[in-house]
Amino acid sequence: MSIYTKSLLLFALNWADAQLTIIWVRGGWATEGNGLMARLLEAGNGPFLITKLTVGALVAYTLYHWGHLTLAQRGMKLTLGLYVALMFVHAATGMSALGWFAPEKMAVYIASPLNGLLTRFF
Repeated sequence: MSIYTKSLLLFALNWADAQLTIIWVRGGWATEGNGLMARLLEAGNGPFLITKLTVGALVAYTLYHWGHLTLAQRGMKLTLGLYVALMFVHAATGMSALGWFAPEKMAVYIASPLNGLLTRFF
């Protein structure tokens, strides 16, 4: 997969994360774990979405622009890995919202180390 494709995938996953976060928080099924983003979400969907997509676009572009460097390649792999894991958390949240609570234990198991890592960087 080319660095361009990975950058587009990263931005798409960022966008999906933003949309699903709005759905889960507004539906009362989840809370935003990032304090800054939670305040933006309290201000409204627009400020949250614009900030989330802007940061995601900047990260995707930066990793794309410097994609010839080993550090950027590793950063892209790490970031994509985190977003794929986050999509599993969103899937578990969706299943719980629909009344199937079995994935909740799996989501907590997956999210607990990610939560600590993400709060350090965001």
